[in-house]
Amino acid sequence: MHPQEIIELLIVGAVIVSILIIAIYLKGRWRKNGWLVALVIFVAYCIFFVARPFWIDAQIDKKVKLLRPYLEEHYPDEEWTISTVPHRKDGIKHLNPYYIGVVFENEPEATYYYWVEGKDNIYQKGRANNGLEEFKHIEKRKE
Repeated sequence: MHPQEIIELLIVGAVIVSILIIAIYLKGRWRKNGWLVALVIFVAYCIFFVARPFWIDAQIDKKVKLLRPYLEEHYPDEEWTISTVPHRKDGIKHLNPYYIGVVFENEPEATYYYWVEGKDNIYQKGRANNGLEEFKHIEKRKE
């Protein structure tokens, strides 16, 4: 488990345990309502925990579909490969899955990272290289 998931689990667990402890001291219908609230929070967190990876996958696919026309418009004569973070694999969870990596065919040593907020809000946020001194596809920041 990733540390963020452990922290989330501890917080939700503390909230549920707090509600259950308070519910123990309540009488009758209030006690049942306390148990019900704890159960609803537990079920909601379970659904969230199971659904989140699928939600992230859907968002990444959507962002990649928005990035392709952007790259075709800005680099019409170029070939590239798009890569995303395999966020479901162990040891990779510390990386932000929403950064999309692009490797251009004429510059295979460099990876450019794009951030996609929407159709009109696509930014080149970073780059990585293997010993390159100059980058061919650096974009000016939009201010």
